[in-house]
Amino acid sequence: MQRILLIEDNKEISDMVSEYLKNEGFVVVQAFDGDSGLRCFAEEAFDLILLDIMIPFLNGMQVMKEIRKSSVVPILIISAKDGESDKAMGLGFGADDYITKPFSLIELTARIKANLRRTTRYSKPQEDTKTQISYKGLTLDQQSYEVYGNGKRIALTGKEFEILCLLARHPQRIYTKEQIYSAVWNEPYYGEEHVINVHMNRLRSKLGEALPGQQYIRTVWGIGYRMEE
Repeated sequence: MQRILLIEDNKEISDMVSEYLKNEGFVVVQAFDGDSGLRCFAEEAFDLILLDIMIPFLNGMQVMKEIRKSSVVPILIISAKDGESDKAMGLGFGADDYITKPFSLIELTARIKANLRRTTRYSKPQEDTKTQISYKGLTLDQQSYEVYGNGKRIALTGKEFEILCLLARHPQRIYTKEQIYSAVWNEPYYGEEHVINVHMNRLRSKLGEALPGQQYIRTVWGIGYRMEE
């Protein structure tokens, strides 16, 4: 059974979400502030984290920053803040998805399952398919969901990995933002440019830190992105 860490200070919301997800077959561990959330994360293994932003002691952004130092576990933000800048900040700190309150429990569950599918499908054996992609010193392992640059592991989130895989599989092809969003998020595209921009900037930054002087992703102005020749 897949395990979810729910960090939400509103007990009524936390209990409602927890009960619903348990009925959907998940194991849910509840934490009601940032400190206890981090302690739970350090003591147990989780497949996904549901994280509110406005929580006591350490806020959600601080909690996410600490988690991202050691883990690429999927993080789904649940927040009452629905501004574009808030979403961009959350994604920039390493979130995989963002849903605003009030939300439908059906939609929340669908997003959880979608994020879990994206991360777990690469851990399953793949028959008759190429499991590794190599490109300019990068090695992408589609089974372990890991990326190496000249032998050194680069920690990417699930969506960052999928974006890089998508581009690296067909390095000569230009992908529009709509094509990237539809392929990686598996949802219709409604102009979520800030989502693509934040993930792309973060991905480029991580690749640049790991392999200084190398350029991997090229912007084709007015069209989209492709791997650098």
